Amino acid sequence: MRIIIELVLVAALAAAGFFGWSNLQKSNSAGAKITEATIEAQVSAEMLTDAEKELETAEEELDQLREQLEPLQAKSLELAAVKAALAGGPILDDLESSYKKQKNLSVERQLGLGALRMLTKGSDDPGAAEAFRKALQMSDWNSRKNSICAAQIGLAAAGEKIKVMSECAVQVPAAEPSAQAAGPAAHGAAHAAKGAEPDAHGAKPGKDGKDVKHAAGGAHAAPHWGYDGAMGPDKWGNEFPTCGKGKAQSPLNIQGPFSRGRISVNPDYKTGALKILNNGHTIQVNVPPGSKVRIDGVVFELLQFHFHRPSEEQIDGKPMAMVVHFVHKSAAGKLAVLGVLLKEGNENPGIKTLWQYAPPKEAPEMEVPDVSFNPANLLPREMDFFSYDGSLTTPPCTEGVRFFILKSTVNVSKEQVAAFPFRANARPVQPLNGRTIITSN
Repeated sequence: MRIIIELVLVAALAAAGFFGWSNLQKSNSAGAKITEATIEAQVSAEMLTDAEKELETAEEELDQLREQLEPLQAKSLELAAVKAALAGGPILDDLESSYKKQKNLSVERQLGLGALRMLTKGSDDPGAAEAFRKALQMSDWNSRKNSICAAQIGLAAAGEKIKVMSECAVQVPAAEPSAQAAGPAAHGAAHAAKGAEPDAHGAKPGKDGKDVKHAAGGAHAAPHWGYDGAMGPDKWGNEFPTCGKGKAQSPLNIQGPFSRGRISVNPDYKTGALKILNNGHTIQVNVPPGSKVRIDGVVFELLQFHFHRPSEEQIDGKPMAMVVHFVHKSAAGKLAVLGVLLKEGNENPGIKTLWQYAPPKEAPEMEVPDVSFNPANLLPREMDFFSYDGSLTTPPCTEGVRFFILKSTVNVSKEQVAAFPFRANARPVQPLNGRTIITSN
């Protein structure tokens, strides 16, 4: 009997133990679920917070877009008004009739013709695309950035497959205050904008030196061309077709046979204020009006001069230490470049003066107080030369430039060459392609 009672007690204890263990497991499971639910709740709360922040950011961006849209809507109405006024076509007819009497249209007139045709006939008008294309071919980035941008944007609008460079990106105008709120300050800003200097090659050089550069435009955050790397001279043709396909490109390796010619070249340079800049590709000096050269009696105004290291031109396959290019322009818009080769030797007093004030890094034009300079200080005594028809030696490599490379050299010291801020800024020599090199003597 006692044994039976003990067995019953053991069984009861076992049952109680199992019951307790079962309840403990259930309790643990419930705790785990509560913990899991708590974590999920926290995650959901964080997601909700993030969503609220994203919604707030989106609302701010939407407000900004609305602000940007207002001036665009105003510009759209302005454009619609202009297109409506030109829709009849008589203004375009009158302009084209006037232009037919002119043999060669300037870049600005080509751009104006393209813009007027696009406004009158629409973006699919082939005549508009052709006008923009001609303007682009004629433009020099160094002196006509605005013209090149206008032509590229015009061709893109006409459906042409052309890459518009980052420098030409269209900026969305900021919302302008009302006329009453703006007051005289806004009127003054608009007046200043209207009074800006023209951007044509041969116009008065701008403070940044970008108006009349044969050498190069200023450097940019994303250079559109350079002298090495992904946009070195061998890649220029990708963005500027004339650089790759032109048949009269500069510089040249000057070697015989030569053709003798009688061309008179007479520089008449004057002393003037020293205006010097580093445009990111070279050291350039902008020359005040008054200096000129007469080529067979035709006057070419000296616009500026700049330097290349080593010399871009070669004589019998050999470059010099440097070259200085004097860039001139006639009243008819023709360009002439007088090149003086700099040979390593004694110190050059003229270059000593220039290097003293030349910015070591890219900087806008600086007029040096109480310092004057005569470009003739860099010319040799003898004016015998080699001459050929060439191009700008930088993009867009526009052709139709007459070069006169003097045979006599001018000294520059080794230290002065080393002090030039650019280790190498010379385009390689280009194929002659059947051109004739004339020698003056």
